[in-house]
Amino acid sequence: MENTRKDYFTAGIRDGIPICLGYIAVSFTFGIMAKNSGLSAWEAVLISASNLTSAGQFAGISLITAQAAYLEMAFTQLIINLRYCLMSCALSQKLDSRAPFFHRFFISYGITDEIFGVSVCKGGSLSPFYNYGLISVAAPGWVLGTFLGIVSGNILPARIISALSVSLYGMFIAVIIPPARENKVIAGIIIVSMILSLMFTKIPVLNSVSPGFRIILLTLLIAGIAAALFPVKEAETDEA
Repeated sequence: MENTRKDYFTAGIRDGIPICLGYIAVSFTFGIMAKNSGLSAWEAVLISASNLTSAGQFAGISLITAQAAYLEMAFTQLIINLRYCLMSCALSQKLDSRAPFFHRFFISYGITDEIFGVSVCKGGSLSPFYNYGLISVAAPGWVLGTFLGIVSGNILPARIISALSVSLYGMFIAVIIPPARENKVIAGIIIVSMILSLMFTKIPVLNSVSPGFRIILLTLLIAGIAAALFPVKEAETDEA
């Protein structure tokens, strides 16, 4: 029996619940960071509701705090979130060919690393309503976590807020350690990235580069060299 739209939507909600719980934990840290940067609750919630990108939002808050120029912020967001273009292209090939354009348009709002990972692993063609189910629980989870984080920042003592802020670094460590343990090339790239970031922070001439352009330069430089020296073969991509 062929699945109905309701079946696909329900399946998306079910698969999106773990994403929602993870988003609440991560965006809670973003809310605290937004509070420390002087943003109000509605400003932080608006950012999370309209962007839905963890790395982009954390970088954006850092640039806002540093009073970066709009052009610098725009280029930084472009570089950080460029991967979503590739994810969109991949999902567009997996969607049901009969799905009209407006479905693709609305689905594009909710393409994140986690939603893409769950969607691309589904067997057969992808129903837009499955993605709607994923987004309907994942996106509110991200916004709710942001709200709880910034409200907690207004209530909890400064020491506790400072301790909770460390979870941001724990999140990034949790992201990079598993692939680094499995792939020596990735581990080497991470080490080089840390060394270069430290150099841009400590060396007198380099530390004059603003945070936004520092991210752009290091991302393009390291990713470009890594892609040239260690290209991923097509067979390896298919196996992954």
